[in-house]
Amino acid sequence: MAKDTELDIARNIRLVEWLKSEILTSVAEIYRLLANGIKGSQEALADCLSSMIVAAYLLGKRLGISYDTIGRRIESKIRLGIVEEHDVEKYFGDLTSLGEYCKTGKEG
Repeated sequence: MAKDTELDIARNIRLVEWLKSEILTSVAEIYRLLANGIKGSQEALADCLSSMIVAAYLLGKRLGISYDTIGRRIESKIRLGIVEEHDVEKYFGDLTSLGEYCKTGKEG
């Protein structure tokens, strides 16, 4: 194996590990913020959630999964949750509103 290939593999492994730790760090920060109460934490929560989403997309890319595939799977999970009347949909309509947001880019 060529030196460049070995370096790329090692770099990719380090990046995958870093992305995994970023996701876990964000989850831990969400737990910490929620333990302290969400009042006044909306911006910090939004930051953690967006960091998790970005890291998940990048991790998928490093593992050979295209952004498009991830996006399609998200849409599929939203549709399935609506059809199966998941509690978050049944009681709050959140999956329908998320599906609309994914289609239009606007909250409704």
